[in-house]
Amino acid sequence: MSDEIWARNEIESPCIKICVIHPQERLCVGCYRSIDEIGRWSHYSPAERQAIMADLPARAPRLSKRRGGRLGRLEG
Repeated sequence: MSDEIWARNEIESPCIKICVIHPQERLCVGCYRSIDEIGRWSHYSPAERQAIMADLPARAPRLSKRRGGRLGRLEG
């Protein structure tokens, strides 16, 4: 599939086309926005979008915690 569809002149977005919502944290695993932020993105002002984008890197650790599986049993 071509990326031309994604090259439109649209509102700045942190979307990286990995759109999966983490079930516990309720954040997109690709861009770290909440479902509400994604849904309202086009309605936010540029300043509001920039504030959210500035906060996104701090959200990443919330999704990197590994629990369960073999590693979870060994560390517990």
